[in-house]
Amino acid sequence: MWVFFVTSHSLGAHIHSAIAFNTEIMNTAASIEKASIAASAVSAGSDTAKSSRRVSWETFRKKYLTREDGYTYEWTNGIIEKTRNSMEPNQLYIQFNLQELFMLLKAAKKVTGQLLAETDLFFFPGVHKRPDFAWLTQEQTARLSEKGVIEIPAFVIEVVSGNDLAQKLAEKMKIYRKAGVQVVWLIYPDQQEVHVYAGTELENMTVCTGEKICTAAPALPGFAFAASDVFKV
Repeated sequence: MWVFFVTSHSLGAHIHSAIAFNTEIMNTAASIEKASIAASAVSAGSDTAKSSRRVSWETFRKKYLTREDGYTYEWTNGIIEKTRNSMEPNQLYIQFNLQELFMLLKAAKKVTGQLLAETDLFFFPGVHKRPDFAWLTQEQTARLSEKGVIEIPAFVIEVVSGNDLAQKLAEKMKIYRKAGVQVVWLIYPDQQEVHVYAGTELENMTVCTGEKICTAAPALPGFAFAASDVFKV
């Protein structure tokens, strides 16, 4: 049988060594953590710099306008703005409903022009947006093929989903207001609400639900129907 005798001096030495060893491990872990945070910061800075890099309209048009990757790309003063498509696949019925209602009202000669989905529009020089829907007169639609043309829709619709950030939506509304858009509908599928903004500064807002009539007056008075018609599946 082996018997070990540990003196108080040797025990203290072992404890001292263990503490020193643990301290070294903790210092090393802290250094690794700091290095990781620094690397993440550099990476984030790089991403920000990359996303803030200015590109020409021609470059943007060639590389981004025709992309079909689930994102909407807009161009503001050379900066590319990338957001997930407003309408999720299970919300496409809203697009079908709106376009069908427009065609029915047009056949009844209550509306004119075109209700265009995700059309590339300039609201100011260097400010390109792609509203979910924009109403243009026939004359405006015909001029869209002209290079650099600015045609301001009198009526715009945006479908607001979980992908939309409040700040980006507020910025868009500010652009619409400054550009002179007369009426904006913000459609909330989850709440089944249509928020109608009108007035010279889009300062008047009405919430439409159920059988309450939504109208695009004064921009397009004939475009009027119950809110429930927007959400029919």
